[in-house]
Amino acid sequence: MRLLMLGGTEFVGRAVVESARARGWEVTVFHRGRHAPPAGVRSLLGDRTAPDGLAALVEASTAGSGSGGGGWDVVVDTWSAAPRAVRDTARLLADKVGRYVYVSSCSVYAWPPAAGYDEGAPLVEGASADAEQTDYARDKRGGELAAVEAFGADRSLLVRSGLILGPYENIGRLPWWLNRVARGGPVLAPGPRDLPLQYVDVRDLADWLLGAAERGLGGAYNLAGPPGTTSMGELLDACVRVTGGRAELRWTAPELILDAGIEPWTGLPVWVPEGSDLHDALHRADVSRAVRDGLRCRDVTETVRDTWEWLTGLGGIAPHRPDRPPVGLDPALEAKVLGR
Repeated sequence: MRLLMLGGTEFVGRAVVESARARGWEVTVFHRGRHAPPAGVRSLLGDRTAPDGLAALVEASTAGSGSGGGGWDVVVDTWSAAPRAVRDTARLLADKVGRYVYVSSCSVYAWPPAAGYDEGAPLVEGASADAEQTDYARDKRGGELAAVEAFGADRSLLVRSGLILGPYENIGRLPWWLNRVARGGPVLAPGPRDLPLQYVDVRDLADWLLGAAERGLGGAYNLAGPPGTTSMGELLDACVRVTGGRAELRWTAPELILDAGIEPWTGLPVWVPEGSDLHDALHRADVSRAVRDGLRCRDVTETVRDTWEWLTGLGGIAPHRPDRPPVGLDPALEAKVLGR
């Protein structure tokens, strides 16, 4: 198989590239050159937001050999800004690539989605494949529309991901918890311990979408581990174990956390109170279709351990996407809530 990865140097894109290389695929990455591409790939440089930014891709797709003239079987796209960038790229590749895999998000569902929502739930309104950047939900939905418009429903695969964790994370959620726990001392642990969480390891996401592309799957899939894949307690206990066990988790009632003005999801990453619309949206999606079609999820300890090994290899400072807000809790506020 021949893969064209749009991006491919960070988080999800990098995991897809590494999974494809492990399968023996031939990989081309099209990226802006801000980060070094993984070893063993063909690198094309371009900026999808710039005039003539697709020039290198045009040249490569015209010169390519193989069925369709482009030399690629699958393109994977993780774009999350202006949908028109997906539109332009998909139109360019429509007769040159066999299948378009667009990594979307469960954010595309109309708010608030009901607990247990599946791929048939109502979608956000007002999205367009031709739009400039608006908001995350409409941008992702616009990207979906662009992929389907160019490739059709049968040749486009829409991967509506939930919470993604694992090595190369450039959002900061699991890296923040690992660094906080590694500092030791009393740690504000948002309760309850058995709060069910739903996430997918980035490598399991990558393995699934490449396998789905090989099998010719199309349409939309919610992509995360089943609800209750792990719990808040299991996640933080794993952080304590892999970082050396110097932290003391102080489990704190959700009401006390909210009364202190701490924002769920951002102030304490991953955590949102059970029973809230946000918890239903982030941690209670129906992913039975993806599980039926081959999704397998590794244990939370492996995700945490491998992320810690990667993070320590960087000196504890994880990369951070400039278009995402910082996450984590101010130490003074944490101490205040813990009564220190």
